[in-house]
Amino acid sequence: MPSRAVPPKAERLRGTAGIVVPSLADLAKRLEYAGKEIKRVVGDARRFSYTVKKDCIEATDPWGTHIRCHAPGPEYGPIELGIAYVDFDVPPGAAEGIARFYTDVMRAPALAKKGRATVAIGRNQKLYFTETKAKLPEYDGHHIQVYIADFSTPYEWLIERNLITMETDANEWRFQWIVDPKNGKKLFQIEHEVRSMKHHLFNRPLVNRNHGITNMTYQYGQDAFKGIT
Repeated sequence: MPSRAVPPKAERLRGTAGIVVPSLADLAKRLEYAGKEIKRVVGDARRFSYTVKKDCIEATDPWGTHIRCHAPGPEYGPIELGIAYVDFDVPPGAAEGIARFYTDVMRAPALAKKGRATVAIGRNQKLYFTETKAKLPEYDGHHIQVYIADFSTPYEWLIERNLITMETDANEWRFQWIVDPKNGKKLFQIEHEVRSMKHHLFNRPLVNRNHGITNMTYQYGQDAFKGIT
């Protein structure tokens, strides 16, 4: 995905973003149209591609980030349109230490099993860290944002080890390295933008656009997605 750097640069997630959408059939139609428009305007599809599978749609955006789209289901709780998980590719042997980091340092429920760490980060939302033998691309600066209830304890642990990379204000700080609290070994690099629940943007209403509305079918007051009907 393009960054806000000047000039913009492409940042690619080292893994897969899992997104729930109201209708896979409708999404497939929009992706088909998008692919044609990209070729028409740009001249080629860049990295854009998608594959319709039995239970999901696997897609790659024009900058190379892999996205897996799912229909709503019990495993995603009430989510009908939103991010359900991010699945990071990590080096062999990293999963157990990563689970320890989130449990011991970030105070988030986590477990490691069969080469994969699973971290609960919200209602029906998860971070996965899946071990792979494939060579990982160099980290390019992309980040995730999280809100945590215990804001000071992880901060104190991280700053004692010189792992804090930015202190924005009293309610936000960042770090990049996930380390094993057992031995301090650096396991995986992904910037976390960490905010407290006193941050002025906490619980901010986020508007998901109604994908069924176009210029030709526009209805006043129906811009926001209000759920499957």
